[in-house]
This record gives sequence, structure tokens and C-alpha cells, in this order.
Amino acid sequence: MPVAAPSVRLPASRNLWVMVLAGGIIMGLALGVRHVQGLFLLPITMDRGWSRETFAMALAMQNLTWGVAQPFTGMIADRYGSAKVILGGLVFYVLGLAGMAHAASPAAFMWSAGICIGIALSGTAFAVIYGALSRLVPPEKRGWALGVAGAVGGLGQFTLVPAAQWLIGGWGWVSALLTFSVVLAGVLPLAWPLKETARKAAARAGGVAPTGANPADLPMGAAIREAFAQRGFWLLNLGFLACGFQLAFIGTHLPAYLMDKGLRAADAVAALAIIALTNVIGTYVCGMLGAHHRRKYLLAGIYLLRTAAMALFFLLPLSTWSVYVFAAVMGFVWLGTVPLTNGLISQVFGVRYITTLFGFVFFGHQVGSFLGVWLGGVVFEATHSYDLIWLGAMALGVLAAVLHWPIDDRELPRLRNVMAVG
Repeated sequence: MPVAAPSVRLPASRNLWVMVLAGGIIMGLALGVRHVQGLFLLPITMDRGWSRETFAMALAMQNLTWGVAQPFTGMIADRYGSAKVILGGLVFYVLGLAGMAHAASPAAFMWSAGICIGIALSGTAFAVIYGALSRLVPPEKRGWALGVAGAVGGLGQFTLVPAAQWLIGGWGWVSALLTFSVVLAGVLPLAWPLKETARKAAARAGGVAPTGANPADLPMGAAIREAFAQRGFWLLNLGFLACGFQLAFIGTHLPAYLMDKGLRAADAVAALAIIALTNVIGTYVCGMLGAHHRRKYLLAGIYLLRTAAMALFFLLPLSTWSVYVFAAVMGFVWLGTVPLTNGLISQVFGVRYITTLFGFVFFGHQVGSFLGVWLGGVVFEATHSYDLIWLGAMALGVLAAVLHWPIDDRELPRLRNVMAVG
């Protein structure tokens, strides 16, 4: 019987709180800058003389690029460690924001806001951060770690909403983008606490297995083929498409939608801030609930709750308070799907290739994001109304709930067999 390799003690700087806070701060800034991009729609299009469709197409390409890149950045993170991917993602983000600020043509804006920041998000957002924490944190602490990191990330998003509005109003949208670029450059050192142990890196390269390595682990290619052979993996992918469509459409077009309806710019800013603030609580609660209840049912419930909130918001008379209530409800379930979906993949397939497998599922999310942002611009330019997109977002929410219900959330047989032998 082989003797387990001795455990490697983590230095004091690598305790759970440091890792979780570092991951949450990086994720919060990355997603926060993305969250406030809707506030730049009117200033940029008016200043440059572009249509909303031009702006929407660039952000739609950002979402699609994020989705296409995510499986590959996930593979790199699973093979060589998450810290390297996070560092690269932050560098791309800095360059992308600087490029946005100086883009003088739609093509330049597409490359910076679309391609460059899309790649950046694939290395700095929840897929890589949650993947790193899923491996670094003990299984019994995983739900807590993902919930806290998500809450810290949500707090970062909340902070950036008034910051973005203040910068745009006081210094202009160009200075706002450049300021965000400098802030992201300043958090580069926070990737270090998410650096995995040398023994785990050696295991990825085919060396000695780390303490606690699962003897049922497959090579990466076999694990990917195994996942794609599972019906539930495809259902997760399709259901996540609805999530991306809803969030990207609302995050990008809600400010313009509210101002088209006669509300103040301050109401749009407040709505995004409320979404970000309630997301802090909601993401933490969803992460904790996922540790005690079946995640597939929680996900179905989230999609139904979102659909009900959108239906009431769309059908009832619009007012400042209806906007605030809608933003609070949507914010509570805004990113709660992410720790639940990540946890469901870990539960079924294990954590060895969690970043890669979540990356493939996340591709479906980003296809939905592309459609939500792009179609929002196309439909508005064609009809001068967002009504058809609201109806489509509601229909997709119901469909997502239906798709999640039959998912088989049991561990794969090879993992159950190892547990039984152990």
C-alpha cells in the first residue's frame, strides 16, 4: 500500500481568510468594472456619435470572448495554477480599459472593450477565482469560502457604482476608465495568496500526487469527454444561457431603459448600486444554502424568482420605488447562480478540473450574455423599445427552471466507488 506524501504546511499569509478576501477583491473589481459599463453607454455614444447598437455590439463581443476564452484559461489554471492566469487577466484588463478610453473608432472600441476585456474577465472573474478556492479550501469549508468570496466581490461591485458615476460626472468618462485601469494594476499582488502549492503543481505536470489527491482522477481530456457525455452537464449549460441573457441585458441596458421612460440618471445609478449591494447578501446566502440543500432545486427557484420579478416590473406602472424594489430582488439572486452551479459541478465531477469544466458550462452563460446585450441594441434601434427583450428574458427564465429540475446531481460512479473503498 503506497504511503501518502507528507502534507505541506501553508505559511501564515495563506490562511483561509487571506485567500478568500484576495479572491473576492479581485473578482469584485473585475465584475464591478463590468457591472458599471451600462453607465458609459450614453456618454460614449453621445461623445463619439455612435449608435447604441455599436456600443452594444462591443459589449456583446466582450461577453462572447469571455465565454470562448473561459475553457482555455480554465485549462491553463488547472494545469499551471490559478495565480498565473489571474495575473495575466489583470494585465489584459488594464490594457483593455486604457484602450477603451482612447478608442476613436468602433473597430478600436471593439478590440479593447470587446476582445481584450473579454479575455481579461476569463482570467479574473468567478470561474478562475472559485476554481482556485475550491481546490485550496477544505471540502467542509468550500460552501463558506465561495459564499464569502462572492459577497466580498458583490461589495466591490457596489462600491464601483457610485465611484463610476462620480468619476464620469466630475472628470469625464475617459478619466473614469483610466482610473479603473490604475486601480486594477494596483491589485496585481493579490494573485499571490491564490498560488497553489508546489506539490499540486507537480501533480499537474505528472509528478508526485499531493496529499489528498483523488485516485479516481482522470487525465484532462478524458474528464472533459466524460462530462460532455453526461446529460446533466448539457442541461446546466443550456440553463446557464438564460442567466447570461438576463443579467447582461439588464446590466447594460437598464440605465438607458429607465432614462427613456423619463426617470432620472440618479435612479439608474441607484438601481445598479442596489443590485450590487443586495448581491452581497444574496451570493453569500446562496452559497451557504448550497451546502445544505440540493443545488439544482435552488437554481430552478432562482430562475423562477427572477422571472416573476421581471414580469411585475414590466407590467406594473414604472416609478422610482418600483425600480428600487425590482433592483433589490434581482440583486439578491444576481450572482447566486454562480456558486451553486460551480458547487454542482464539483459535487458531480470532483474538483480536479473544476475550472475547466465550469469554463465549458460558462460558455453557455456567455452565449446568452452576447445575445442579451446585442439583441437589446438591435431591437431598440429597430423598434425604439426594449419590450420584446423583456419578454424573451422572462421566457428563458421559465425554460431554465424546467431544464435544471431533472439534472442528476449524484457523484459520478467512479467517485462514489472511491469513497466506498476509502
